[in-house]
Amino acid sequence: MSETKTFTLAEAQNLLPVVESLLQRAIDAKQEAQVIEREMQDLHQKIFLAGGMQVDVIAAARRRAEQTAALRRAQDAVNELDAIGVQVKDLDKGLLDFPCMLDGEVVLLCWKLGEPEIAHWHTLEAGFQGRQPIDERFQRPRKQRPN
Repeated sequence: MSETKTFTLAEAQNLLPVVESLLQRAIDAKQEAQVIEREMQDLHQKIFLAGGMQVDVIAAARRRAEQTAALRRAQDAVNELDAIGVQVKDLDKGLLDFPCMLDGEVVLLCWKLGEPEIAHWHTLEAGFQGRQPIDERFQRPRKQRPN
């Protein structure tokens, strides 16, 4: 079993520009895919209500391919975040967690798209609703995890 990568608060803060860019790329691509999906559903509805109709099959296939490409871009960005060690908690809300050692325990530094810096944390169990403000304990040197 691989050990979870952990970050200090400073390391996580320094990564924010990179992870924010990846997160925004994933969100934009997902939204693009959702727009195309709605277009496809509308087209299917029109065909159904009309009892059939002429459809530009090539244009519809092109849009479906664009949707697939957008979904791939979103997944690739999420995979990059995962490879860095950052956890995507909610793509729609732009929630990311950075595992961090605090007093010998793994906790999560919590950041939401639009926040200027990482200012909250929570336990593994608490989730976003259990967010607490960052305090001086996060400024101390990292304690190594026991072997």
